[in-house]
Amino acid sequence: MTQSPFRDDLFEGKTAFIAGGTSGINLGIARRYAELGAKVAVLGRNPEKAQAAAESIGDAAIALTADVRDYAAIRAAMEEARDRLGGFDIVVSGAAGNFLAPVLGMSANAFKAVVDIDLLGTFNVFRGCHDLLNLPGASLIAITAGQAEQAMAMQAHACAAKAGINQLVRTLALEWGPDVRVNGISPGPIGDTEGMARLAPDPKTRDAHYARIAMKRWGTVFEIAEAAVYLSSAAGNYVTGAILDVDGGSSIGDASRLDTGKGLA
Repeated sequence: MTQSPFRDDLFEGKTAFIAGGTSGINLGIARRYAELGAKVAVLGRNPEKAQAAAESIGDAAIALTADVRDYAAIRAAMEEARDRLGGFDIVVSGAAGNFLAPVLGMSANAFKAVVDIDLLGTFNVFRGCHDLLNLPGASLIAITAGQAEQAMAMQAHACAAKAGINQLVRTLALEWGPDVRVNGISPGPIGDTEGMARLAPDPKTRDAHYARIAMKRWGTVFEIAEAAVYLSSAAGNYVTGAILDVDGGSSIGDASRLDTGKGLA
């Protein structure tokens, strides 16, 4: 594991609520908060997966079940978490849906499903938690993606949803400052995650993604979790309304165009 600059008791006495925290990046974030002393509530749609995720974290975690598209259900789950763990210092909205499809091969319901999970879900989580936060000083983080800024074929639904999340983050940062900081994390190609498997389902596509990365390596779940720790710690106290790209430089340009063996022409 990469050496962390954060002390082991950084979040002692803090409580974090992680929506979509049952697998991948979001589970990694939940686990990292718990390792640094926080009590953690992980929420997912599947009760068994949520329970397994909480058990994998340890005694600091509890499992909750709700669909982020259902505001009443999300609110009820949050109230339960507050009653069991206390008010929230950190809330992460990371539930997401995605698949590859061209616009002409996608139904209106399919488009709506992704927008509802990603964008409406983030609104529901953030709107639902506000009066349950420990104020001032609470930190909200949305997990977004590079599709918010870079158009991508076969990803109209995700591009639209993530762009909406980015603007929601900025708007909430304006409305809720100075008591609440609201930021986003935009992960790049993170190896061994479900999202990467969906976007690069075959070796050719995976190689194309890899070639674009300036740092010439896959990112790790741990590195995304460390970014979340930074944004929700005192180190990020003057950061709000920001979208933090944690992507090895893959959003700044296409590194596959470089021929490093020949130098400058």
